[in-house]
Amino acid sequence: MPIDFEYSPRVAELTERTEKFIREVVLPVEDEFGGDIAAAGSDEVRVRLQDAAKKAEVFAPHAPVEYGGLGLGMCDRAPVFEAAGYSLFGPLALNIAAPDEGNVHLLAEVASPDQKQRFLEPLATGAVRSAFAMTEPAPGAGSDPAALRTAAVRTGDQWSITGHKWFITGADGADFFIVMARTSGEPGDRGGATMFLVPADTPGLKVGRHITTSDRSMVGGHCEVFFDEVTVHESAVLGAVDQGFAYAQVRLGPARMTHVMRWLGAARRAHDVALTHIARREAFGSRVGDLGMAQQMIADNEIDIAATRALLTHACWELDAGRTAADSTSIAKTFAAEAIFRIVDRSGQLCGGLGVSDDLPIARLAREVRPFRVYDGPSEVHRWAIAKRRISAAKRALPKD
Repeated sequence: MPIDFEYSPRVAELTERTEKFIREVVLPVEDEFGGDIAAAGSDEVRVRLQDAAKKAEVFAPHAPVEYGGLGLGMCDRAPVFEAAGYSLFGPLALNIAAPDEGNVHLLAEVASPDQKQRFLEPLATGAVRSAFAMTEPAPGAGSDPAALRTAAVRTGDQWSITGHKWFITGADGADFFIVMARTSGEPGDRGGATMFLVPADTPGLKVGRHITTSDRSMVGGHCEVFFDEVTVHESAVLGAVDQGFAYAQVRLGPARMTHVMRWLGAARRAHDVALTHIARREAFGSRVGDLGMAQQMIADNEIDIAATRALLTHACWELDAGRTAADSTSIAKTFAAEAIFRIVDRSGQLCGGLGVSDDLPIARLAREVRPFRVYDGPSEVHRWAIAKRRISAAKRALPKD
């Protein structure tokens, strides 16, 4: 079948509107507060920027149309999300920041009609925020979700959840949590997890300290969260009991790709800043941009941008086709996380002292994109998974004798 790399007029026009909105409305706010969302006002600035995005008709491009979104598929999201990611506050303004964007996708795919009305609708419209609670302190779930230790015990028509989570993005101020808890088996078993929808004001749920990380742009921080016999009705189960790990894959593959989209926008901003700088800066008798070493770094940035987009497009095409896309999303995420950091790092080097100062945005962009090599699976874990699948396939292909 023919492959068309042209976006529809609707998507192209939406991308242009998004670029204009980010440039005129969002970037000035980010620059004023150095990319620190807490300093900018957290939820107060979120609401203000989201109201502006609604007026500009660029709000919630990913959300289902019936909940006020634009209903874009994965491939069509790519240029719009990249345009939003050009500012660290852009994804928040469009309501496509993590973890809410991934939770919207998960709820749209898995939630019951009642759950969609109670949780998806206010989340998609920006009325509330949410959090996804899976990661735990060692020896609990992290890169290996099978190590899950938070437990949920059923009594009649209720479940009691007990456990300790941490690095939970957006936890402070979230209206509700999607909680992964073990409902059968033991830590280390590949199955036996269930997802629960837990309102933040449920007795026994406590948001603890903010864990200080290098990134500063995610509203609600990265927090510890404690569940002390948190009791919920059986209607709080998201999907089916013991199927939580399967539903996690519904969320994780697309969420990894939308991370790529957003942070590619940030990398492109660093690259653009560096280009402007070396086109003006004079040293050693010429413009820096005329020097061979600088040109090589610019060329390498262009190559990393193009390769990231190509891998992203292929993975999104598989997801839109209904495939699991386990390999393509792991490959795209791993390459992109490292390429995006290379782009920002080279850009800082090209700008010299300014590149590590607050006079340009590159230093704060570097601070933000570095965690991507850890978030949503460290590069090493993705490489291990890719290799394991390939070696298993090769073993199965060996002659029987």
